[in-house]
Amino acid sequence: MNFQFYLEKLYASDYFDKFIKENKDAFPVSGFFVLDLVGKDSQQHFDYYIPSTKKLFSFQLEKGGEPVPIELVEGFKANKIAMNYNFDFKDVDALIQEEMEKKEIKNKIQKFLFSLQIKDGKDYLVGTIFLSGMGLLKVNIDISEMKITAFEKKSFFDMLKITGKKK
Repeated sequence: MNFQFYLEKLYASDYFDKFIKENKDAFPVSGFFVLDLVGKDSQQHFDYYIPSTKKLFSFQLEKGGEPVPIELVEGFKANKIAMNYNFDFKDVDALIQEEMEKKEIKNKIQKFLFSLQIKDGKDYLVGTIFLSGMGLLKVNIDISEMKITAFEKKSFFDMLKITGKKK
């Protein structure tokens, strides 16, 4: 799917329309996209921050754009993301597949988790990709250039802290 398709879905939501009319100072700070290739757990959320009330809301497109309040963590900094991108997640998939071929990674992609956020002053898709065989990819994509800037394969077990018995 195309990023603009999801954005149009957000803008067409009655929830979002009411929210933006009531909160003229609100701005987008992140997006969250789950693309499930195996199951049916695909999701798309856009997060908006209201500086006047210091509140954050996530609009869940899979639920008609319903807003969900998000509790702010200490140190949260609201950085506005651009919404003028016109990338397709199929192109992102192809970019990742190409990098997997270069690195001779044979596992199959099962699920994409992407967060659209600002990193080092630029908008990035920060991704965790679940692979067959309990593998994971950690990927950063500079979306202004559609270029992978970080790519690392991990095992699911790398993510778990395994401790033995103390002697």
